[in-house]
Amino acid sequence: MQKIKRKSLLYKSGVEYADFCLNHVEGCAHGCKFPCYAFNMAKRFGKVKTYSDWVKPKLVENALELLDKEIPKYAGKIKFVHLCFMTDPFMYGYKEVKGMTLKIIEKLNESNIKCTVLTKGVYPQALTNSKKYGINNEYGITLISMNNKFKREFEPYSAQYKNRIKSLKYLHDKGLKTWVSIEPYPTPNIDENQDLQGLLEQISFVDRIIFGKLNYNVISSQFRYNEMFYEDCANQVIEFCKRNNIEYHIKFGTQRQYNKKTEIIFKEVCKLPITV
Repeated sequence: MQKIKRKSLLYKSGVEYADFCLNHVEGCAHGCKFPCYAFNMAKRFGKVKTYSDWVKPKLVENALELLDKEIPKYAGKIKFVHLCFMTDPFMYGYKEVKGMTLKIIEKLNESNIKCTVLTKGVYPQALTNSKKYGINNEYGITLISMNNKFKREFEPYSAQYKNRIKSLKYLHDKGLKTWVSIEPYPTPNIDENQDLQGLLEQISFVDRIIFGKLNYNVISSQFRYNEMFYEDCANQVIEFCKRNNIEYHIKFGTQRQYNKKTEIIFKEVCKLPITV
């Protein structure tokens, strides 16, 4: 695996429900084609030139050294750190990425910094080791379909849906906090075998759910009932979460009426299920 060095790692996120973030890999082997926002940004700013470049990830080899410098710098400002918005921390099939991610989580937890993690890979069982990793971390998977045909076309090299869910359920059963990002959720003209209710039933054990529409896709935006579709889907998610005592956040722009209060979904003060 290729390696690179960076001058900084931690940054303040612009995502409404996040705080500080880091990306310790450049590129992502999962090769998602929604299109991928991270790939588009990397291409725009000259980090990569082509899709082929993007799916050959490069590990930030000095990530731990950067954290040693930056954790004291941001002391008192960090509520939690999210891994990752511009790559995948447990990239499927990449042991070097997994190894670095585990070391990063351990280092952050040693400084009493909570981590929220999101992957389309498979979680290692090592995360249940409470001597190394904090019990307040929150582990999530992205899950936007249960249709394998859709996966082959749009998430070609990511972990199988059932394996993502299985690894998340294992962490849940061991007492860790879990969540799911149902974003970017496709319109019916892209995923013709949608079953949002069936998907929700598969993840009824989680603590939190985030739901968001598919952006930056011409086919999705051309769907005749796009706005109504996402309004109905968001209401279905809210109803399911209330019924199952699950906290939730509906991403900005998904519903006509945005509930800003749910942005606190990962903050420690948020002890009870969020309601409108």
